[in-house]
Amino acid sequence: MMDLKGKTALVTGASTGIGAAVAAGFAAQGMRVAVHYNSSADAANKVVADIAAAGGEAFALQGDVRDTAAIARVVKEANARLGRIDVLVNNAGGLVKRVPIGDMPDELFDEVLHLNARSVLAFCRETVPLMRAGGQGGSIINVSSVAARHGGGPGAYLYAGAKGFVSTATRGLAKELVGDKIRVNAVAPGVIQTPFHDQFSTPQMLESFRATIPMGRIGTPDECVGAFLFLASEALSGYVTGQILEVNGGQYMP
Repeated sequence: MMDLKGKTALVTGASTGIGAAVAAGFAAQGMRVAVHYNSSADAANKVVADIAAAGGEAFALQGDVRDTAAIARVVKEANARLGRIDVLVNNAGGLVKRVPIGDMPDELFDEVLHLNARSVLAFCRETVPLMRAGGQGGSIINVSSVAARHGGGPGAYLYAGAKGFVSTATRGLAKELVGDKIRVNAVAPGVIQTPFHDQFSTPQMLESFRATIPMGRIGTPDECVGAFLFLASEALSGYVTGQILEVNGGQYMP
């Protein structure tokens, strides 16, 4: 994918899991990468150090994506240090807490939707004018989830609903931005072994999820990277916009 060499990317939530794998995958193709994180400074700095050790170029940026002012600052700094933003990956997000509907507080609704849905639009709002000003377009890759298709696991309906929002907004943004040569797509991972499931899923839950996957196993972050490389590359996906690319071992086949 020689067309990615020399391009730039801002990857949100890139200190661990899928985001970290994507940042490393981009850097391996010769891209310069802004590695965003919120609280995991040590992990983010390790991602940057590993990229540098492999001959790549990256730096870390901190910001709470529940705070739109912090999002604006992160995008501004990433653009200043990179010179432009060719690819935006909206990966930051989280389940926050599994809770039955009878116990759901309004505050949890606000936090989950801000973290997983509003943050995506806020990053796009800040980045799109920069892509337009550059005149070369760009690629926005949102991160949805298989949960957006089937409603999620126990107590995860808020997260699933937020990811459903991301998938639908992706299609709407693709229509709005196509005239600016900005392609907008999403990757929807299935059950991937990341700190997300380490924190929110018991071994029993993971086994029940695994049993629904035709490939018979849980995926890895590295197995998601190819989808992002494909969508970032104009040479490979220049005629692809408004699509949700499912990476789930066959768990859901639309």
